[in-house]
Amino acid sequence: MIHLRRLVPYLKRYRKKLGIGLIVISLSAIFTNLIPFIISKAIDQIKNHTEGTSLLNYALMTVGFALLSGVFLYLTRQMIIVVSREIENDLRNDFFGHILTQDQQYFHFHPTGDVMALATNDISAVRNFLGPGIMYTAETLINFTMAISLMLSFNAELTMIAIIPIPLISYVVYRIGKSINYKFERVQEQFSDLTTKVQENLSGIKVVKAYVREDSETEGFRKMSMDYMKKNLELAKVQSFSYPIMFLLTGFSVIIVLYMGGNKIIEGTLTIGQLTAFIIYLGLLTWPIISLGWIINLTQRAEASMKRLVEVFDSNPAIVDPDILEVDKESLAGAKDPIKGEIEFRNVNFRYHPNYPYVLKNINIRLKAGETIGVIGHTGSGKSTFVNLISRLFDVDEGEIMVDGKNVKNYRISQLRTSIGYVPQETFLFSESIENNIAYAEENFDKEKVIEAAKISQIYKDVENFPRRFDTVLGERGINLSGGQKQRTSIARAIASDPKILILDDAFSAVDTYTEEEILRGLKGIMKDRTTILISHRISTLKNSDRIIVLKDGVIAESGTHEALVQKEGIYADIYFKQLLEDELKDLE
Repeated sequence: MIHLRRLVPYLKRYRKKLGIGLIVISLSAIFTNLIPFIISKAIDQIKNHTEGTSLLNYALMTVGFALLSGVFLYLTRQMIIVVSREIENDLRNDFFGHILTQDQQYFHFHPTGDVMALATNDISAVRNFLGPGIMYTAETLINFTMAISLMLSFNAELTMIAIIPIPLISYVVYRIGKSINYKFERVQEQFSDLTTKVQENLSGIKVVKAYVREDSETEGFRKMSMDYMKKNLELAKVQSFSYPIMFLLTGFSVIIVLYMGGNKIIEGTLTIGQLTAFIIYLGLLTWPIISLGWIINLTQRAEASMKRLVEVFDSNPAIVDPDILEVDKESLAGAKDPIKGEIEFRNVNFRYHPNYPYVLKNINIRLKAGETIGVIGHTGSGKSTFVNLISRLFDVDEGEIMVDGKNVKNYRISQLRTSIGYVPQETFLFSESIENNIAYAEENFDKEKVIEAAKISQIYKDVENFPRRFDTVLGERGINLSGGQKQRTSIARAIASDPKILILDDAFSAVDTYTEEEILRGLKGIMKDRTTILISHRISTLKNSDRIIVLKDGVIAESGTHEALVQKEGIYADIYFKQLLEDELKDLE
């Protein structure tokens, strides 16, 4: 239970409710265990030919104790089970919050399906331990202690004989528990793989259908599902073995008590009522003993799941806010000033993993505040990586990136990123209204600001034709919009955030050249006061930039204005003339 100890802070939050729960479960156990005692007295009174009034009193006491036991058991569930749900809610919120603090690198090595499985299946397994696990553990311990105590008051020798199988039961539970832990870990790992498979297929359903791979993907899922079923059956076999062995061992206790107790009645050292109480107490102990196996099952499942959750909680992001003790205080104080937008790369080298080659090598460039720079290069040349480093989605391996003359690592992440409007290559829209998507960066947004951003990005006319206009709710990933409409909505989102640094990473790839020109015309006024980085494969997007850089194999191969680069007759000129030729061929068609 090493990993389950991490739940102690959560339990402390609700210690009052848990304390009340333990009190009422104790009261429930007291009244439950008094019932056999009353029955034993009643049976002995019958043997002594007691009048009906006394028997009626015993009957009323039995019914009353049973009712009181039920009421307190209900209150127990209201306390402990409710607390388990509240802790589950806290745990899920903490998990989600912690996942969002992770840097981009984390998600490169942890599939979405795996994270989803942790947030659902594993947290539910922990909740089962916190609710039924704690409740039945307390109930088992209290019932066991009280029952044994009352049995000892009747006959100590017979009690000791009755509990002989308990050490053996404990050993069996221990062995079964270890097997359950191992097999449940395998089940959860397979469930993660299965979830990842479903998530990838649903996210990439267009690709699946385009290549007619439905049957192949279904077969792949069937095999993984079959493997998941086999692992669950292996677990079920172990679990199914525990209950019969419990019944068998407790059954031996009943047989021993009947035989030994019968002899003691003959000897006159035990009454029929006391033997009856013994049998009832053994019946009451049967569930605690059997539930012990179930509790061990829940505990082992929770331990396996908590181990997986702890791995997430213990993973700290590499990219964090600066520690005032570790950086120059004067530099940090200056970094609190509003960002103007000057950017400088100084001898920057970067790679995604120590075993991978460098994606960017010896990058040295300075962008003045308010300058517009274009970035072009062949696929894989490092264009997206270049801009991702500015907002610290990744940190450089060597060198430094300066914003307004200060290292980006000395800025609070929130301050740095709220100053940057970013339109990524892969447009992502949330399943909310268009208005909420555009105003995503603002808590209390201005409707006029949203409309203005929509007009500049050329999405406004499209939205006006929708039945609910800006209140139109988008499907998953904006599925009810075309590729161009999604890109324009994403551009509007970046504009609406009013950033000092605007980054458009191939943001016009899904729009036609006419719409692109309209958007760029609308952006002219916006770009005057902000540093703008345009990444594109189209020369038409970049030609009016103040400066253009050409990346090749992670190195700045060329730099200059459009006219200067064309005259240089290098990589840029080659791309330019090829695109001119393509345009001419299209005109001839």
